[in-house]
Amino acid sequence: MVDLDSATVYVRERGQLRRINGIVLAETKQESSCNRPTNPLRMKKEHFVFTYNKEGSLRYTAKTLYDLSLLFIADNIHHVDSLVGFPEQVGDRLFVAAEEKQVFSDPVTAPRALQVFSDAYGEIVLSSLCLRNRFPLLSEKLEEIKKFSSLKSLDLFGCRLGDNHDIFQHLTSDLLSRSLANLFLGGNSLSDEGLQRLTAPIRMMKRGLNNLQLLGLSYNPVSERAIGYLACLPKLQGLDLSGTNVKLSTSVKKKLWEATGLILSEKPLQVFDHVCCKTEGWAEQVINQWETSATQLPKQKKAQDSSTAASHFFGRKKFIRGVLTASPLVWNKEDEDTAERLHFHKATHAHTHGAELPGNINSHTKPLSQKTKKRQHKPELGESGPYCPSAKRFSPSALSEEDLKLLNSY
Repeated sequence: MVDLDSATVYVRERGQLRRINGIVLAETKQESSCNRPTNPLRMKKEHFVFTYNKEGSLRYTAKTLYDLSLLFIADNIHHVDSLVGFPEQVGDRLFVAAEEKQVFSDPVTAPRALQVFSDAYGEIVLSSLCLRNRFPLLSEKLEEIKKFSSLKSLDLFGCRLGDNHDIFQHLTSDLLSRSLANLFLGGNSLSDEGLQRLTAPIRMMKRGLNNLQLLGLSYNPVSERAIGYLACLPKLQGLDLSGTNVKLSTSVKKKLWEATGLILSEKPLQVFDHVCCKTEGWAEQVINQWETSATQLPKQKKAQDSSTAASHFFGRKKFIRGVLTASPLVWNKEDEDTAERLHFHKATHAHTHGAELPGNINSHTKPLSQKTKKRQHKPELGESGPYCPSAKRFSPSALSEEDLKLLNSY
């Protein structure tokens, strides 16, 4: 028998009730409203397992010290410095405990908690993230999403990013560039200026998007000019330009080949159909909970006091402003069905001998990105051995005025 008002547990043994002292099921209203600190080690209901025996008597068993430690750490995960070195089995159980306590739903504790797990377990926490057509979720949980720094695949199709979204800094960060291989940015009102800004770090400072293999730019107002910004991606294997302002021609094929080593695919590539793209990792349920809470209508509650209401209003002011000022959607389902598929992939040895290459290019001609690889190893004028400054990687005089402005902004 449990008396919730007095927060006391009674156990029936041999037909008689016996009170179990020292077990608290929940904090009373008076204790929660007082200013004195509470004891974090105080026994609570979650510290015990309650069962019934054959006679119908209530029995309780204390959880193991290991389980109690997990619960305590989950409650205070945002205060943990690091989990590096802890086994994956421990991290998995600790992540589940933190998820049950809704630590990742709290905007105050969620960023730090996700940072701790991501630093320790990397892609196990989240290796693939699909936010296709979920721009409200991206806007509201941007700070939390930035903590996933070991993603291999990221789908931001239809998220209304525009040319200057805050997510660009995360995409070109040193941590994410080590793992990010697949990036889909279709239907985001991304123009040539936006693509220039996105590729500026790797073009001018040799960092960011170093391992990118698949890039989707479909249904964006990018033109043939944007092809020149892609020559800096050393490992690019596939490119989707369907529904853009790029018109298929011999000059476009030749320019793409010389800049990236890509040729037109005779058949549409399945990797750009978004069929296999999904969210995978420990945080999969966390992403689903974020989306569910964002789409659910708020329930009728009692009127809040003025200070709480004001805090709630100004706390969501930035999110509301971001949704209202988001770039307009320039893509719809009908455009996807009628647009010409422009899928490009890396020319392999079989393609160079069995397929016709653009223009007057033969099988012995190397793309521009491969021609310049050996030149990077040659010492520049004025270098003296291995002590050459890293600033000589690129020449500022070779940059355009727009690139110089971007360089000053980083």
